[in-house]
Amino acid sequence: MAESSFASHRALVIRKHRHLKWKALDPLEALLMIFCGVCMIGFTLCAFFDVVTRTLNVPWLWLQQVTTGFFAWGVFVGMAAATRRLDHIYLAEITRRMTGTKRLVIETLNRVILLVIAGFIVWFGIENAIHDLGSYRMPSLIPLTFYTASVPLAGALVALFTAEQMINGFKNGYEGPEDSEFAGEPDE
Repeated sequence: MAESSFASHRALVIRKHRHLKWKALDPLEALLMIFCGVCMIGFTLCAFFDVVTRTLNVPWLWLQQVTTGFFAWGVFVGMAAATRRLDHIYLAEITRRMTGTKRLVIETLNRVILLVIAGFIVWFGIENAIHDLGSYRMPSLIPLTFYTASVPLAGALVALFTAEQMINGFKNGYEGPEDSEFAGEPDE
């Protein structure tokens, strides 16, 4: 049963750049993709109901706060998921055409910079979330930390996925089968 439940989540884990990923983090990627989907659906429904209730002159004032929560969490968790999937923040189109030492240097430099940025996101995200502990949104009294806690969590996940890619990139190389169509083409 455990195998079948994991197999159902495999559809959410992108196979691209498999050589840069650890299988142990695949369930986390699947969970992040599900969470992003929930945030997108929640954001869309909340925005829809906000417009409908305001049009009917019976606005739900707390609905904008829920919409903001779905948006904040969706954006930052989505950033982390996209990092694992190599769909965000990388110089993929430039480096896909490179091979050997040149690619290793550029890919590593890109990820070192990303690790530094992820560190700043975690550090300042925690600081911001701590400052928000005493602030509340009206009328629901939701602590602002509920929204800003997504920032350091996303930074930590970006750092984890970047470290995963660096370790596997040194071990297996950054070039993958999906880059073979570009091998040997001149840089434009």
